[in-house]
Amino acid sequence: MKIASFKERLTRGELIVGTWLKTPSYIVAEVLAGSDLDVLCLDAEHAPFDRGDLDAAVLACRANDMPVLIRAPSAAPETILNALDIGAAGVVVPHVVDERSAKSIAHSCHYGPGGRGYAGSSRAAGYTRTKMPQHLGASRASTVVVAQIEDAEGVDNIEAIAREPRIDCLFIGRADLAVSYGAASASDPTVIAAAERVCAAGARAGRAVGMFVPDLAEIPRWRTLGVSLYLLESDHTFLLRGAAALGAAVRAAIP
Repeated sequence: MKIASFKERLTRGELIVGTWLKTPSYIVAEVLAGSDLDVLCLDAEHAPFDRGDLDAAVLACRANDMPVLIRAPSAAPETILNALDIGAAGVVVPHVVDERSAKSIAHSCHYGPGGRGYAGSSRAAGYTRTKMPQHLGASRASTVVVAQIEDAEGVDNIEAIAREPRIDCLFIGRADLAVSYGAASASDPTVIAAAERVCAAGARAGRAVGMFVPDLAEIPRWRTLGVSLYLLESDHTFLLRGAAALGAAVRAAIP
């Protein structure tokens, strides 16, 4: 099953291609869950998803055996708990800046003393059908923790962040890095150097590395530097590009 093997594929550094969902609609999630993509990511940080929207979208993805991540609006334990309880394969947590924040989010994602709260009535636990020992083991084996590195401070502390063993992937947010460094764009040399530094730290610590790239032509280069998770474009992009292509095709067909 794709869902069951997602963490294994990620941690092995296999090429994984996904997209962002910005529209809080289970129908959009269901449509894209039937695609050949490897994973979908619901963007609860920058799009207007409420708890019900996330729940329905995750259900649609799980029904189609599509792994789904949720980019949490913050590192608050309750937002991480909700994402995992409703059955997401894992979370993408924004603005991880140091070892302390890395340990905190990893703690919130996993069961243990002071960690993720347990509820056997959740979708993740099979609505009481999965016994506690089995659910704890399955969660430990399959929950994906992605730390988003998108601040200059996070880059400065990347070695310590990468050493946290419960962090599965370092996801480079180049747009926010550009803002953090006061750079002109995500392709600014300062941003590229920072991204390369994250890639190197990930390789040394044995962590997967992910990235959004604005230009698909960049992918071969980043792949050689160890980037394996690509969350690219979005449902909004697909709509706009499809509409533009249709309009252009019709106009070109008219003499």
